[in-house]
Amino acid sequence: MATEKSQYGDEKIPVDSAQRSIDLAEDQDEFVYEEHQFTWRATIVGSLLGCVVAASNLYLGLKIGWTFGAALWGSIFGFLALKSLSRITNSVFGPKENVVCQSAATTSGGLSSGFVTAIPAMYRMGLMGENRKPEDDVTTLLLWTISAAFFGMFFAIPLRSHFVINQNLVFPTPRAAAETIKNLHRASSSAAKDARDSGWAMGISFLVAMIWAIIAYFIPGIFGSIHILYYIGKAAGSSAIMGADARWGWVFSWDFAFFGAGLMTPGSTVFSFILGELIAFGIAGPLMATNGYLTGKGGFSKLGPSAQSWFLWPGIAMMVVTAFAELGVHYKSLAYGVATAFHELRNAIRKLQKKNAIVSDSDHVSKDPTPPHEMIPTAWWVGGLIVSAIFTVVVMGVNFSIPVYASIGAIILSFLLAFVGLQAAGETDINPTGPVAKVAQLVFSRLPGADIPTLQKTNLMCANMTASICSQSVDMVSDLKTAQLVGASPKALFWAQMVASVFAVGIAIPLFLLYTKAYPCLLIEPVDGAKCQFEAPAVTAWANVCRLLTGEGSIAKEALYFSIAGAILALLNVIIRVKFVPDNWKPYWINLNAVGLGFINTSPAIPVAMLVGYIATNVWKRLSAKSHERLMYSISAGMISGIGIAGLVTAAFTIGGVPEKMVLAGCGDGGVLC
Repeated sequence: MATEKSQYGDEKIPVDSAQRSIDLAEDQDEFVYEEHQFTWRATIVGSLLGCVVAASNLYLGLKIGWTFGAALWGSIFGFLALKSLSRITNSVFGPKENVVCQSAATTSGGLSSGFVTAIPAMYRMGLMGENRKPEDDVTTLLLWTISAAFFGMFFAIPLRSHFVINQNLVFPTPRAAAETIKNLHRASSSAAKDARDSGWAMGISFLVAMIWAIIAYFIPGIFGSIHILYYIGKAAGSSAIMGADARWGWVFSWDFAFFGAGLMTPGSTVFSFILGELIAFGIAGPLMATNGYLTGKGGFSKLGPSAQSWFLWPGIAMMVVTAFAELGVHYKSLAYGVATAFHELRNAIRKLQKKNAIVSDSDHVSKDPTPPHEMIPTAWWVGGLIVSAIFTVVVMGVNFSIPVYASIGAIILSFLLAFVGLQAAGETDINPTGPVAKVAQLVFSRLPGADIPTLQKTNLMCANMTASICSQSVDMVSDLKTAQLVGASPKALFWAQMVASVFAVGIAIPLFLLYTKAYPCLLIEPVDGAKCQFEAPAVTAWANVCRLLTGEGSIAKEALYFSIAGAILALLNVIIRVKFVPDNWKPYWINLNAVGLGFINTSPAIPVAMLVGYIATNVWKRLSAKSHERLMYSISAGMISGIGIAGLVTAAFTIGGVPEKMVLAGCGDGGVLC
């Protein structure tokens, strides 16, 4: 049987034609008959679970620029909640309703991307108005969020037939979610035990992470960060070792979110991440600062470059080039995705002209087994797409002063790049939202007759639109892939996504307002020596790329040379790994995308926490491979979600004036470390 490797060769994914031609009938005989797939209980439970993921993703996104999907979280916790409800009400609960719940969780939890990138970047740059705060722009933010939620959803529906049916791409994570759901519903004692164990593991890890983080609000020197190097340096009389902790941030942090991330992140990514961090903020950065070339660790100042501003550009170069190189090595699929995008766009124009569609000569054709009554009517998604597109153009023009032609151009660009993003996600499980955004920023780096503020706002918001649509499309089509594998109705998922989109809009803005009110430093340019709980590297990258492309930014000459060298190395690294490195070596091969992230992220505690998680998962795997396979993802999801909720609680404490740092043990002399 033919197999495909994941991007680092650490997982085999079966892709032979027999596997891809899924016979759903075999599975359906094993499960209960479900008269109703869409139910309000599944949709509400899934939407609420997604709100927890939204809180976690805003926390993680502002910390490091990463987000995690809600598919497995919604599948497992949704099963536990709905199974209990079905027993109480003596009603039927099957895998198709479980898919509806999981899809609702994905939808309500997947709208954070703009709030950890372009939106805070515009406030930092003063583009929303002088001294304006998010609470002054609630209506504007609400309208943008509505357009992103519903436009992205309608946008994804017509892409299903191409990626899920005709190409029948692998989609590794949606496939894992489908298998998880089917296993949970199989009528066997072992499946029931696995479900109970997963639920307990997820719940306990959730509570431990949440309670620990809340305690850290009051006792940060013990439950927050452990300043090992500071006390070693103090005992040894070494200011350099003390400075590594106090000034450069090399501490151990009890950040369970990144323990959880480390549990499921490949070793090559974890070690490459910490390597980048070590180079930028552990070796080269401190040496350059000591010799007077850099002003210090962080900040953007006219007095000279800091380690943050200097290493930002090599980091961006390596990340962007690596992502595009990953797409490029799959050039056949990439070319097919782009060609299909143009083909579909051309047929849409011909349809408006009342001409016959051009028939594709591609051999990527298969019959959709979904019954017609379970399909989403064309009038629904076409009407929704037209209305949401018009609404988006109006919001962009009225609320953000974006020219109409630029908004229309961004919609067309989004359509083309969504094909690229879905092709990549379907084959490699990589959603290239970052590179997609950088393409949009490059396209909208010049506008005829526009002043600098209008140009910069257009640059950020058009890229924001493109990235949001690409992200939403991947999430929605991924859910439709899970539905195909389980045999669930696309129409049922459509209604669930409609309802969950309301939850997504309802949770996204309050979360953003809560965090920015509790931590106003998020909306201020980083200054060396100033402490902010959130480093927001993605915000920093978006803002500075915008400045550079619109003629306001600058790069130190040496940093530019290093960026070029890093870009070349990133390109060669991908080509060498894909074409020449043996499969059994790929899990250990350096990941320059993660090295670049280490250059951008200014908090060494994050990769250190991920390294702890990675070591723990490998020790666990050696001691009990079976329990690791059954429970690892549940524990990881529980940790990440627990920290997300704790972040909301501590933000509310900050706004409410609840005293923090009540115990300063472990915080250094006079509490300076906390």
